[in-house]
Amino acid sequence: MARPTTKNDLINFAEKNYQKLMDKINSLSVQEQNKSFAFEDRDKNIRDLLIHLYEWHLLWMVWVKENQKGNEHSFLPEPYNWRTYPTMNEKIWKKHQTTSLEEAKASIDKTHQEIMQMIDGFSNQELFSKGVFAWTGGTTLGSYSASVTSSHYLWALKKLNRHIKSLKAS
Repeated sequence: MARPTTKNDLINFAEKNYQKLMDKINSLSVQEQNKSFAFEDRDKNIRDLLIHLYEWHLLWMVWVKENQKGNEHSFLPEPYNWRTYPTMNEKIWKKHQTTSLEEAKASIDKTHQEIMQMIDGFSNQELFSKGVFAWTGGTTLGSYSASVTSSHYLWALKKLNRHIKSLKAS
């Protein structure tokens, strides 16, 4: 699937990929959903995948809301940058080790709906024209939006498919 270049594509790809992800998760038994991944990874199970997506949704939403209010706010929180964000992801993972799968599902569902509503509030030009918002730097708001929705959902689907493959092999 190509990266979205219009608001309509962004919304459609995000909704489609989110639904695919959730349908695939829900097609598994509760035991399979809670089983640890058989492969080495930061994310050890489905809960970890969902929490990762949820936390990145929060990053995007806070970044957009703060900058729209005129408060200069970077996408990644201090002290992280694009070279050190794997450390941030590890911190996210540690933070949620007591979060249940059901809580993770509810959290991601809530933020997915919120982020889609926020995206819908922007015009195609605001999402996909460079320079509309100084705070997006040299990229577009749509590109950031795709990164935390449709593209991120595809990333999670790949991990989920790997998990399902390992379940079938065992």
